[in-house]
Amino acid sequence: MILKSETIPPFDFEGLFIRDFTATLNTSSSLAHIRVLPHFHHRRAWSKECDKYYYVISGQLQFMLDAVDHTLKAGDVCIVLQGHKFSYANIT
Repeated sequence: MILKSETIPPFDFEGLFIRDFTATLNTSSSLAHIRVLPHFHHRRAWSKECDKYYYVISGQLQFMLDAVDHTLKAGDVCIVLQGHKFSYANIT
């Protein structure tokens, strides 16, 4: 399966710019490119439909997974399994 970024328009979700590659697919995991500007955050949510994989390309994120805070830096990965709660913020 090939997914070309130019065919998937980004959308603004509360200040986050998200290009969701798997939104229209029936998959067991989620892949999206998310741009988190300084001082913006993703509100607390839970992964209802699939596992989510977060790979930090640059900068750092404060990531809360199941009520535990983690600082993620470039190259780090956070895997949110289906049914788990999460939130994240760019606190830089």
